Amino acid sequence: MRSRYSAYVLGLRDYVLGTWHASTRPEKLERFDSGVKWLGLTVKRAWTTSDAEGFVEFVARSKPPGGGPADRLHELSRFARTDGRWQYVDAVES
Repeated sequence: MRSRYSAYVLGLRDYVLGTWHASTRPEKLERFDSGVKWLGLTVKRAWTTSDAEGFVEFVARSKPPGGGPADRLHELSRFARTDGRWQYVDAVES
């Protein structure tokens, strides 16, 4: 999760797509270069349910382009281990 957040901050589109599970990966990231300024990441908790599935609850803070109030993305993400690497699958409804 931290490496994916860092990739968003640094604008590393290929890394984000490469760490996205093939079953849910989009062909392209529509709003990737939107000018959002990332302010921080807090990982609330992380756990695995098996050797192949894990979850991360996090809060990512950002500021929209042009100013305005900061935004918070609070998400519970599902990850799957494929060929020894964790890949983002989707956001789980909480």
